[in-house]
Amino acid sequence: MLANPNLDAPIYVLVVEDEPLSRIYASNLVEDAGLVPIEASNADEAISMLETRKDILIVFTDINLPGSMNGLKLAHAIRHRWPPIELILTSGRFNLKNSDLPERSRFFPKPYRAEEIISALNGFAP
Repeated sequence: MLANPNLDAPIYVLVVEDEPLSRIYASNLVEDAGLVPIEASNADEAISMLETRKDILIVFTDINLPGSMNGLKLAHAIRHRWPPIELILTSGRFNLKNSDLPERSRFFPKPYRAEEIISALNGFAP
């Protein structure tokens, strides 16, 4: 479970998805979970946001991303550089095993069920 010293503070979730409609849908699920989405369209943008913002507690990323790294590499980079951040990964092209994932991350194949994502997000929130 996440450490949020100020329980009244919003919980920010970085949604990393290159497809605009999928990004909007994922952001809506984050809002449905009572959390606040921040959007990035690729891993480079996500890393830049993580370097400048210290309030992101969860990253929800697609695996198939354009740019210098895919979502799986992004997740491993996040686990290495920002260990407290929780991770949710998804893909319609890849079906990952737990051994492929960074520690404390969850994978959901697309199309995922809204209830699964909301439950996972709420499982991370204090």
